[in-house]
Amino acid sequence: MRKALLSGALLAVAAAVIVLLGGFFGDDLQHVALLGAALGGVIGLVPHQPAWGRLAGFATGFVLAWVGFALRAAVLPDTAGGRAVAAFLVILAIALACAVSAGRVPVWSALVGAAAIVGAYESTYTNAPSQFLDESPTAATTILFAAALGFLATSAFAESLAAGRHERREPAADAGWDLEQDSPTTTLDSVLAGEPK
Repeated sequence: MRKALLSGALLAVAAAVIVLLGGFFGDDLQHVALLGAALGGVIGLVPHQPAWGRLAGFATGFVLAWVGFALRAAVLPDTAGGRAVAAFLVILAIALACAVSAGRVPVWSALVGAAAIVGAYESTYTNAPSQFLDESPTAATTILFAAALGFLATSAFAESLAAGRHERREPAADAGWDLEQDSPTTTLDSVLAGEPK
């Protein structure tokens, strides 16, 4: 419970700072403060080895979803069918990219990256699809800035928790205990990889 409160407090501070910075950098940043802080917090808090895989996944999903908007603006019709094709292609490309990484880039972080740009830009795109080249960079940079602050607010906290768990496990390992085997929790990566509990 204390861990959840601490990480939540750090994210709350990050979201408030993002909103306040919106006064200097523009209203767009204020509108994505909670979304960016929350998604950056997910990337910072959820463990994955290697650690760079989380950021690579976020970047992969973000870029592929942005390319999906570009396809919608340039090639696909602005209909339900066009949006369906774009969504299908983005998710398929994310799955393929993560599969090629052989588990180093997790699917969940790529989906978080895709959600970031879609959450920040979809309504703006819907209002003016022809303004993609002008408006998408603003949406991308504001959500990336907000997500970066959320990530920074939680990643150091998550690393200290991981270090504390590692220190507690070492004596048990010396005594012949396998804490991982007795743990009832299952990570999202192990579920997606089909590993047994």
